[in-house]
Amino acid sequence: MRVEFTKMHGAGNDFIMIDDREQTFPLEKRDGMAAIGARHTGVGCDGIILVQPSEAADFRMRFFNPDGGEVEMCGNGARCVARFARDIGAAGDEMHFETIAGILHAEVGDTDVTIGMTEPNDWRMNRVLVIDGEEYPYSFVNTGVPHVVMEVEDLQLVDLPKLGAAIRYHEDFQPAGTNANFITVTGPDSLALRTYERGVEGETLACGTGMAACALVAGRLGKVAPPVKVTCAFGDVLEIGYTPTDDGASDLTLTGGAVYAYEGSFEI
Repeated sequence: MRVEFTKMHGAGNDFIMIDDREQTFPLEKRDGMAAIGARHTGVGCDGIILVQPSEAADFRMRFFNPDGGEVEMCGNGARCVARFARDIGAAGDEMHFETIAGILHAEVGDTDVTIGMTEPNDWRMNRVLVIDGEEYPYSFVNTGVPHVVMEVEDLQLVDLPKLGAAIRYHEDFQPAGTNANFITVTGPDSLALRTYERGVEGETLACGTGMAACALVAGRLGKVAPPVKVTCAFGDVLEIGYTPTDDGASDLTLTGGAVYAYEGSFEI
């Protein structure tokens, strides 16, 4: 079958968007999705996103990693799907949409999209991870998907493919695994990061849930105050808003651009 798609990106985090309101996309063909997501032989992406009907919200967002595996949600993907859904008539400028992680609220502006994210949970602060006999201080929070956060002096000196993979597959985070983020604090309300993303199995230019996790962890450690401006590897700056609470944070939001790249079709 031939499938029409739209390519979008949020801060360099790129996605294949598919209008699947008729629910004809062959979800059982995981190998087909992996072929589409391949950088050198397919369209290439950080995720495949389907817009489907929902009984609980304006629409349902289904998110698949480039390997074809489905995951809970994606922050930058959520911003892109909000603009895409508005433009295909699946929702208005303000909307609610269903994800595995819960129902999200979004507002689409002229250039930026703001999404209200699910409440962060499973906080693990000031822990130590042992990798190859060496200790690495870290904190952890789930912002829709699991994230490890480590502070480093120089982001460019991090051996991200090696250390990121070691964290992603570490026994402490099995069976689901985790994403791995490395941050440097750049000001009282700003930080920069690099992310090794689960499912992509490598560095991504941006990760919305990871940027949120880093802002939350850095805030809880007293290193930044919200709203936090986070610079991703792509160079874009996204804003993370939240309200600190005694046991974590509430009212978590992610604001940034959602950009169209091109349209096309492929055969499955």
